[in-house]
Amino acid sequence: MTQHDSHDSGRVASRRGFLKLAGASGLATAANAISGTAAASAPDGTPEQIHLTWGEDPTREVVVSWASMAPAVKPRVRLSTHEGHPRTVHAVQRTYTDGLNGEIVCTYHARIADLRPDTAYRYEVTTDNDSNAAQPFSASFRTAPRGRTKFRFTSYGDLATPNTGWVLSSPQSRFAVQAVERFEPLFHLLNGDLCYANLNPTHQPDVWRDFGNNAQISASNRPWMPCPGNHEIEFNNGSEGFNSYLTRYTLPDNGTRFRGRWYSFRVSTVLFVSLDADDVVYQDAAAFVAGPAPLVPAASTGNPAIAPGTSFYVRGYSAGEQTRWLEKTLREASRDDDIDWIIVQMHQDALSSSKTGNGSDKGIREAWLPLFDRYGVDLVLCGHDHDYERSHPVRGCNHHAGRDALTGERVDTLQPRPVASSRRPDDPIDTSHGTIHLILGGGGTSAPLDVYGTDAGTGNPQAQVFTKPNRPVPGTAAGTYVRPVADALEDAIWSAQRDTSTGYGIAVFDHDPGERGGTTSITMRYYHAPGADQAPTAEYELFETIVLEKKCGR
Repeated sequence: MTQHDSHDSGRVASRRGFLKLAGASGLATAANAISGTAAASAPDGTPEQIHLTWGEDPTREVVVSWASMAPAVKPRVRLSTHEGHPRTVHAVQRTYTDGLNGEIVCTYHARIADLRPDTAYRYEVTTDNDSNAAQPFSASFRTAPRGRTKFRFTSYGDLATPNTGWVLSSPQSRFAVQAVERFEPLFHLLNGDLCYANLNPTHQPDVWRDFGNNAQISASNRPWMPCPGNHEIEFNNGSEGFNSYLTRYTLPDNGTRFRGRWYSFRVSTVLFVSLDADDVVYQDAAAFVAGPAPLVPAASTGNPAIAPGTSFYVRGYSAGEQTRWLEKTLREASRDDDIDWIIVQMHQDALSSSKTGNGSDKGIREAWLPLFDRYGVDLVLCGHDHDYERSHPVRGCNHHAGRDALTGERVDTLQPRPVASSRRPDDPIDTSHGTIHLILGGGGTSAPLDVYGTDAGTGNPQAQVFTKPNRPVPGTAAGTYVRPVADALEDAIWSAQRDTSTGYGIAVFDHDPGERGGTTSITMRYYHAPGADQAPTAEYELFETIVLEKKCGR
């Protein structure tokens, strides 16, 4: 139970009653009716789940987003300025109707532009029907620096919620949010599988609410930049199932018809590229009806029952548009003398030797690793497997180095090839020779201890690999798919470090741009939470430190 749950049951019931009466088409009319009455008699529009994201230019623009229990009346942000003249920015409302329980979710987004670089701002969030109007929610944020400037960011994926009433949630997720605040980064990268709402299909909006109110502790003070994971895909919530995710987040524009699913932004000399790997992976771990009974949406949705065995499989949904955008973005970055580092964020993994997780996906290796090689991507940050693993720098691949998991026959997994190095273990790593992949799936989700595979005969780390796409079940209705397991194995010759003590942790990155013409570095410190697998803990200890270093200029 979250800190909000003890007094919210009546509010939830009241909200649902109002929204079902209003209906999706009547929402605007209902909101207009509210604005004509006294705030005291209006449904509760108190802002909650407040979070920040970067705008188009992190040095000058931040977006404040939130949700409310009922439609808000005149939602707005009041910004304290250094000139002493407060500025009011009105928010835009977005809604969606959950395709399983019929609940209408109201979210709000205020884009604050024309800010000063590297400057702290105080803000308040309120509405005319804010029950806390006398003391509205307030927090602060700092804009990104301009030019060659040091900064810190943090990263993990697979956060979930601290409410153990939900499937795949853990109290550790509360401490994981607090850990971000402990390290005080400029921003945080949240590498997919935000809350696992689709594992709790009849309560999806409630799970999102628990997640949002927990994350607010940090996300209201600094941008949290997410990427979608397989558990952001929800039945009946849009063509790819992302309506809830896309309604709650305002993210930098990618210039395509798939806004919000992938994007890029730049801070100092680092370009960050956020991708949706659901579009290219072979594996399927999204919304799924296990059965034995069908999943029956609320009657108000008008949606039919979903048969057992049905899987929401979205591979290829952009028809290559994301990959074309990625290549254009990377090509332009490689030609920009002011960009020294390219860091990619996505959820699923191209390189993972997790035994009890999902393992590696050939779909990513086929579609994107050649682009990472060609344009010199330095780091790839993922989640998905609930553990920590770091690869050697890799470039290119070995063909036919895998084995079929059933027959033992040789198969082509496109095994990533580690870059030969004579460096000592503590020497800086030059990523101009190869890309390092980090698995950072230790946000707050329950994690097993035995997470890595090893060949019994050789003692070499082993990786499970998906090499075949999902496929429909013959003779069944459309949408019913075989849920594959990893079909191949390979020696994980690319694996450099694995945390075998716990699955929980956070990566802290400190960027030093150096002097133009000299060297630039990123120091990564990974902190883990020993003992968190048995009981939640706020104690995070240093597990390893690596320094990435290269000459300025790509």
